[in-house]
Parts: sequence; structure tokens; C-alpha cells
Amino acid sequence: MGDKNKGKTKQDDPTWDHCVKVGDGKKLQCKHCNNSYWGGVFRIKNHLAQTRKDVAPCKNVPNEVCDVFKQILGESNKKEDDVVSCDGENERDLKTKMMLGGKNRVNTLNTLWKKGDRESVCKDICRFLYANALPFNLVKSPYFKTMLESVASFGPGFKPPSYHEARCNLLKKEVEAIKTDLLEKYKVEWKKTGCTLMSDGWSDGKSRSITNFLINSPRGTVFLKSVDTSGIIKSADNLFLLLDSVIEEIGENNVVQVVTDSASAYVKAGEMLMAKRKKLFWSPCAAHCLNLILSDIGDISIHKDTICKARKVTVYIYRHSWVLNLMRTHTKGRELIRPGATRFATSYLTLNSLEENKIGLRAMFGSEEWQRSNYSRKAEGEKAMNIILADSEFWAAIKYCLKSIVPLVKVLRLVDGDAKPAMGYIFEAVDRAKDQIARNYNGIQKHYKPIWDIIDERWALQLHRPLHAAAYYLNPRFHYNPEFNAYYEIKRGLYETIQKMCPSPLERESVDKQLDLFHNAESMFGMDMAIQMRNKKQPALWWESFGGGCKELQNLAVRILSLTCSATGCERNWSTFDQVNIYF
Repeated sequence: MGDKNKGKTKQDDPTWDHCVKVGDGKKLQCKHCNNSYWGGVFRIKNHLAQTRKDVAPCKNVPNEVCDVFKQILGESNKKEDDVVSCDGENERDLKTKMMLGGKNRVNTLNTLWKKGDRESVCKDICRFLYANALPFNLVKSPYFKTMLESVASFGPGFKPPSYHEARCNLLKKEVEAIKTDLLEKYKVEWKKTGCTLMSDGWSDGKSRSITNFLINSPRGTVFLKSVDTSGIIKSADNLFLLLDSVIEEIGENNVVQVVTDSASAYVKAGEMLMAKRKKLFWSPCAAHCLNLILSDIGDISIHKDTICKARKVTVYIYRHSWVLNLMRTHTKGRELIRPGATRFATSYLTLNSLEENKIGLRAMFGSEEWQRSNYSRKAEGEKAMNIILADSEFWAAIKYCLKSIVPLVKVLRLVDGDAKPAMGYIFEAVDRAKDQIARNYNGIQKHYKPIWDIIDERWALQLHRPLHAAAYYLNPRFHYNPEFNAYYEIKRGLYETIQKMCPSPLERESVDKQLDLFHNAESMFGMDMAIQMRNKKQPALWWESFGGGCKELQNLAVRILSLTCSATGCERNWSTFDQVNIYF
């Protein structure tokens, strides 16, 4: 009896009606979703049949096509089930015999053989991680899985990239791919929501001065480029020229604000930018300003003395391994946060950490082990012990300091994080922090007034900007709160922002009329769903959903409420980038 598949050509396989070869012909591209895969026709069949077998299902394949390929694969599986094993038994019978513990999972001979192979492969992969001191969370990267799938699809004989390819050819191609593919996708969003240009300087391993430029939008923060500024004097004029050229590259209409630190040269450069580009805002980094507020508070005598004592204790404990081990025993493994050299908030987090571990620290220095040790008889040890056990004012002072700091640290976490655009929240957050500080001191003015003065000075001179006031006014979470009060400072900031972002008199008039609809919760703003979602949706998304009847105001609100307040996205560990940057 003749084989019915004899003489069958590629054109006879219906799969080719739904895919094409791409590149060098080793990958096939689905005509329905345009995704490309290694592995040949069989993998495309599973893709079209949506079996999820070693390939992602096609989301665009018509139902009738999907059903056809399910049927084709079903007939193929029947043939495989009829294959006889080397012992003369049908594999279907073997499946039944190898049921484990009554579970519904079936292990075929192929699965059992591959189980041993997989362990061997995993050992090789993990050995690569261990030998190169790579972090374990690397295996959670989606690129790690994609890499292994590509290698597996290629099959035996794959030749890995050479040292030269990895550091030159392929690296340059990846950079170009990011510029053409990824950045283009971001640019589409920037036209709609606007973006924030962030700038920050650092020094690489060769002591070169590098200035990074990153762009933030609701989609996330993306690295744009870095410039070697070693031979450039960081004057206001030079910084202006540098920032202005980057804005030109991104597109002036896409950039709503520029955020840098509050150094005098950047302040002047920001003013020059706003003078040239009338719709642009310059803002100092909110996280940097809040750290300066904490620094100023740290100069108050009670704060300064308390932090100094806390530093003596933590430095002493972590300098001696035996003492550190004893502390961990009494604190049940909990660590003390040690003060950093630049982040002023860390000093206060240390005070909070000492307060939380007070019982364990007092138990440690009062223990028989400590008393019998040589450390207890040395001068440094006695000082640390006396601070913890004998200095009653120390613990009272910690509580006193934390009353003014904890509310401000909450604001710092808001502007320092990437969870949501902070522009719509910072104005209210600072006011709320001040109110909480006053309550913490039971309304006693002599205690909270010095803190308020420091906050007000930094807020008024550096942090408070028209954008912050406008974002507060347009945030539905606050605007419709019964306690909302649009006093003069807020209204002025709102209209200064409108005047700057809407140069057309006709557009300004439309925005002003639409503000009344928003304020009075008319049109879609008054719908039950809009009211329900005021406190649940991010402000910019709320405006996208319910601001359609006020197009001009909607566009303005989305661009304002999508902004970040700080340039902390620039302040990352650039050691990896340092290794890549040297090749360009």
C-alpha cells in the first residue's frame, strides 16, 4: 500500500498559506500577527492552533483557521500515539502505566529522558552564573528566557557570538534597534502626554565627567544619551547650550519640563531655556530639595546631637564583627540602617531603626556575654553602651526628631518612586506633611515652627512652581474634596501654566470655559462613574477617560498630570553603562 504522503511538496502543506520565511530563511513569520519564530513549520502550526506548546498563541488568527490546524495537529498526535516502543508496547499504554500517584500528569518516555537532560543543561547554565558572579535574579529577566528559546530553536551546532561581535558589531546594532524601534514607540506617547527631560552628571571609571540625559513619561523612564563633558566648563551658558540641543533632538513640542538639580548654574540655565522656549518649564529636582530640607533640619542642635550619637553607636557595632554578631542575636537578625554620606534621609532612617530595635540593643549591652567581653572595658565600647543604657535623653530625643521627619520622608518616597507620576500630588503632600508635623508636636508652636520655617523657605525659593499648583488644581482626588481651597497662590500658578502652555488666545478662552465645567462637575465630569473613579484612577488616566467633552483642557491636564517631580531616575548605578560606554 503506497504512502499517502509520498510526493507531497511544501506547497501542499496549508501552513505556508499563513506564514513566510524571513531573514536568512531560518525564521518563519506569521501573516496574521507578524511575529517571527524559529523551529520550522511544526512550531507555526502550534502557533496557529493556539496550543501554547513551546510557542505563544497567535492572537489574530481567525477561528476557522485555528480549528483547521487543531485538527491537523490532532491527526498528527494520533499517529504518534500509535508508535510502538522498543519493548513492543504501544506508547499510549506506556502513558497509562506511568501515571504518578493518581495525579492527572502523565510522563512519557520522552519526558523522562529529557528530565535528566534538563538537569544537566541547568547545571551548565547555573555554572555560568556562578563562575561570573552574576546575580540570581538574572534568570527572572524576560531576555534570559528569550535567549535560551532562541538557542534551543536554532538546534545543535549553534556558534555563540565572539568577543568582538558582542562588544562591537552586535552592540552597535542593538543601540540602533533601540533608537529606531523602542524610542519611536516612546515618541508617539510623548506627543500625547508630553515628557520630562532629566539631566544628571557622574564620573566614570576613567574619571571622565559624563552627563546623562533621560526622558520620563507615564510609559517609564528611558535613557536617551550621554555626553562626555570633561572638557566643558559647567557654566550656565554651556549647560543651556547642552540642554537646548537635547530639547531640539526630542522635539520642543514634546518636552513639557526640564528637571535638574538646584545648583546655581542649572538654575540660570533653566531660566535661559524658559526665556527662549516660551512653552517650556524648568523645575528643580523635588527629591534633591527635600534632601536639602532634611539637611537643614539636621543642623538644629537637638537633631545634630542625636544623629551624632546614633552614628557613634552604629559605626562601633558594625566595625567589630563579634559585637555585630551579638547584636544580631539580640535583635533576631534585624539590621541597623547606617547613615550615608550624601543622603540625609538615611540619618533619620537610622534613628527610626534604633528606635525599633531599642529592646534588643539594651538587652545586648546588658547581657552577661557583653559584660564578660573585652569590648565592654574599652573606651569606645563604654561610650556606645552608655548611650544605649544610661543616656535617657537619647531615646527621648529620637522620638522628638522623628516627629518632624517621618512625614517628610513620606513625601520623599512619593517623589523618589516610579509607581505613579508625582506632579499631581506633591503640592498637597507638602501641606499634609506640615499639618502632620504640627499635630505630632500637639500644636505647640515653639516645637514645630522652626521646622515649618525651613520647609517654607526651601519650598518658596526652590520647589514651589506654577506646574505644581496647576497639577494640584486639576487632580480630581483633591479638587472635589470638600476641604479643597483654590486660594490665590494656586489660582495664580494655574493660570500662569495655562498662559505658558496655551499661547493662542482662542485656546485660552476655551480652556477657561472648560475649567468651569470641571469645577462644577458638569458634562462627563459629573457622571456616576467619573465620581466613583476620582480616588481610584491616576489623575492623567481619569482625564483621558472623562475629559473628552473638554478637549483643550483634557490635553492640558494630561500633559501636566503625566509629569514627574524629580530626576532620581538619573541617579542609578551606572557601572554597567560605564562598561558599555567605553566602546562608543
